[in-house]
Amino acid sequence: MSETLLVVDDDPKILSMMRRGLIFAGYDVVTVDSGEEALNHAMLQVPSLVVLDVMLPGIDGFEVCRRLRSAEPRLPILLLTARDRVPDRVAGLDAGADDYLVKPFAFDELLARIRALLRRTAADSQELLVCDDLRVDTASREVLRGNRQIELTLTEYQLLEYLMRHQRQVLSRERIHDVIWGDELVIGSNVIDVYIKRLREKLETDGESRLIQTVRGVGYTLRQPGD
Repeated sequence: MSETLLVVDDDPKILSMMRRGLIFAGYDVVTVDSGEEALNHAMLQVPSLVVLDVMLPGIDGFEVCRRLRSAEPRLPILLLTARDRVPDRVAGLDAGADDYLVKPFAFDELLARIRALLRRTAADSQELLVCDDLRVDTASREVLRGNRQIELTLTEYQLLEYLMRHQRQVLSRERIHDVIWGDELVIGSNVIDVYIKRLREKLETDGESRLIQTVRGVGYTLRQPGD
């Protein structure tokens, strides 16, 4: 069964181009041209992935992304935008996007990013990862800190799982980028730091001890307090 992609853009030429290309690539495609329609459709039938333009009439892409992320924490969301400044990319990631593609883009790159996000969504294994009172069930992707359940976006989860699988190892920013995003993605150098900050905020909401440690000048490591 092929994956269903929800594609949202108010430019009919871009929407038609993406629809034709994605169908040719083997995906089922639903297209809408407004944020309201995107939310309505996603709530009725959750897609495998959302390709979402930022500049939409009415509810813009950032707000659509925030609402989708709140309703479906693990839904992969790829933002499309003509804004290429670092603050704009950070705003998109903070809204809950998993990836960010700047217009104009090569269609092959769009396909590569979609494939990468879908691969990461499907990469489940039957395993429980534990560090102190933090538990990650890789089959269900349930994350618990003590008895508190933590909702993560797809990329936040992938980053946490990678850190959990390499506890007490110092992981450079370059290594994290290569493993989580791969060579297909071109991102700002501070994006990893943004994701670490968001993970820490979610893991330490109730004043829990810090597990993700910064190794200055190198990267990050995850370890139990006292290690």
